[in-house]
Amino acid sequence: MSDESRRSSSAFNLDGDARHNLASALIARAEQDLIYEPRILGESPYMLQQHFQDFILAQLAKHSVSFDDHPLLRLFMETHARELTEFVMTGVGLGHHIRLPELEKLGPDPERLRRIDLWDSFVNHIKEAEEHFVAGLGGLQKILAQVKEAQGLRRDVPGQQEPHSK
Repeated sequence: MSDESRRSSSAFNLDGDARHNLASALIARAEQDLIYEPRILGESPYMLQQHFQDFILAQLAKHSVSFDDHPLLRLFMETHARELTEFVMTGVGLGHHIRLPELEKLGPDPERLRRIDLWDSFVNHIKEAEEHFVAGLGGLQKILAQVKEAQGLRRDVPGQQEPHSK
């Protein structure tokens, strides 16, 4: 190894004392700077996304919209289900962070209280996500109407036919 490469690689290495001093300084600020935030893992994100896909399909059907209405509608449903899932997971995480001093002072049954609080938060965020989606359905119907109108116009113009699948 050349002197130059030894110097450049050692420039990025902190010695043990510097790392220990930094870790000590960060821990000293833990009461002000450190929070614990729940992260939803495992099967739960899949369960949320599946719920929102089912919910979106039911809402579309309620408004007489089906996958036959537009080739990108399935992608629309999957994308919105992921976005609504992310909304719930982020909202629950941000709404339930806890600072180190609070964590250290939790009472005799903190787990039960936290579960009830998390349950309420899940219900509220899921409801808010569903209401947000339903509020936007009118826009979807306008878009689909415009697509159908444009498809009808293309059929009426000579030489402008929709592509056929092979």
